[in-house]
Amino acid sequence: MTQRRVVVSGGGTGIGLATAEAFAADGDRVVLLGRRADVLRKAADELNEQHGEATATWYAADLSDPGQVAAAREFITADETPVDVLVANAGGNVAPSHDGTLESIAESYRRNFDANVLTAVLLSEALLAHVRRPGGRIVQLSSIASLRGPGSYGGSKGWVNTYTYDLAQRVGADGITVNAVAPGFVGDTEFFGDRATPEFVASRVAQSLTKQPGHPAEIAAAIRYLASPEAAYMTGQLLHVNGGAALGR
Repeated sequence: MTQRRVVVSGGGTGIGLATAEAFAADGDRVVLLGRRADVLRKAADELNEQHGEATATWYAADLSDPGQVAAAREFITADETPVDVLVANAGGNVAPSHDGTLESIAESYRRNFDANVLTAVLLSEALLAHVRRPGGRIVQLSSIASLRGPGSYGGSKGWVNTYTYDLAQRVGADGITVNAVAPGFVGDTEFFGDRATPEFVASRVAQSLTKQPGHPAEIAAAIRYLASPEAAYMTGQLLHVNGGAALGR
C-alpha cells in the first residue's frame, strides 16, 4: 500500500491516538486534531520519534466551532494533498449532571450534541471535497450507547449513525466509503474520568461475554480495516466491537 494521508480527530489520547499509531506503523502520514495543543504536540512528537520525522503533524481546534473547523481545513489542505482517510473520533460524554429542570436538561443535550454530532459532521463536511476519489475512506466513531443510552450521549451517537448512513449514500458513487465503529467499554482512555472506579470498571466488564475490557488498539484495528483496500465493498455500516455486550445489531 502506498503512503496515505490520514486525519484523526481526538487524536491526542485513547482510541484516537491508538488509531494514529496504527496508521503510522503502516507508513502513513497522520494529522492529529483536538482541542489541547500540549496533548497533540506530545502525541505527534512521540509518533515522529518512533516512525520518522515527517510522520505526524497536529492542529488544535474546537471542532464544534465552524470557524475553527474552517481554519483546520486550511491547515490540512494547504499543500493540496488529498485526504485518503478521515477518522472522526473527537467527542465524549461531556454533559453535566442535570438537576431535573428543563433548562439543565436542555444544556445536557446541547453539550453532547456539540461534542459528538457537530464535531463529526462539521469536520466531515469541511474535508469532503478534499477526500480522494475514488478510494477515500471516512470512519465515524459511534458507541454501544447509540443502541441503549444513556440519554443525551446515546442520542448524540445515534445521530452519528444516521449521519454515517446519509453520507455513505451521498458519496458512494464517488468511490468513497463511509462507516462507523461502535465500541463497547474500552479501558485505558480518559473517557470515564473519575467515574472509572474499580467497581464501575468491573460492572462494565461484566456486561461483555468475554469478561474482558476492550483496548484502544482493538478499536483502532477495526478502524484500520475499514480504511483498507480490502474493505472497498463495505459502506454504510455500523461495526460493533463490544465483546458481545450487545448482540448482532
